[in-house]
Amino acid sequence: MNSRAAKLEAFGRLLDIMDTLRAECPWDKKQTLESLRHLTIEETYELADAIEENDLQEIKKELGDLMLHMVFYSKIGSEKGAFDVADVLNAVCDKLIHRHPHIYGGVEANSEEEVKANWEAIKLKEKGTTSVLQGVPRGLPALVKAIRIGDKARGAGFDWDQPQDVWGKIKEELTEFEEAQLSGNQDKIESELGDVLFSITNFARLSNLDPELALERTNKKFIYRFTYMEKKAAEAGKSLKDMTLPEMESLWQEAKVLSEG
Repeated sequence: MNSRAAKLEAFGRLLDIMDTLRAECPWDKKQTLESLRHLTIEETYELADAIEENDLQEIKKELGDLMLHMVFYSKIGSEKGAFDVADVLNAVCDKLIHRHPHIYGGVEANSEEEVKANWEAIKLKEKGTTSVLQGVPRGLPALVKAIRIGDKARGAGFDWDQPQDVWGKIKEELTEFEEAQLSGNQDKIESELGDVLFSITNFARLSNLDPELALERTNKKFIYRFTYMEKKAAEAGKSLKDMTLPEMESLWQEAKVLSEG
């Protein structure tokens, strides 16, 4: 592994390159905080994909892209006279020290739950907010947001103790969802569906499962099996629309065996 000096040298090299690009590259000169926003979101999802694939080389690449974005934002901030990269790094260092009083202060915290509770309490005091849920970004995808809401509520002591404790709630919500379906009220059906998904997400969270990752893996399984069906249908001179459901089911089972083999 590189020494601390080599790491600092590499970071300094990135800063120098950003200074040059910002001064000389037509594209880089045009970028703003706003124009970079959607690109940063895209890079974050690319990193998530690499983590899901456990591709360490791709993770390294995507981390570099995100680090570039952080330096880019800091460069723009310095041009506005608002902050530079040193301000950004010092601020996060100060925050980490302040929010870990069990490491840097006299507070005791002997479990993960105690650490989380301390973190949330300190965060509320820092921001002057009245609800722990104010720390959940509005722009998060709904499934990820549900996980964070549950985590925040748990930090305040409002949660189930065990995953199995959520089963009763899931069954209750499924019954209400079924009743809503029978009513034909679309708004009510949608509301109850949301309750079902939220309850299942809480079960996943308490089971240390990532529902976003679980769903994405199921998406990939479905894509593989469906494209296998399309390929086999094409080899037989057909499209899926030309096939019966039993014929498609047979191909689906073939794909399932292959994907699980």
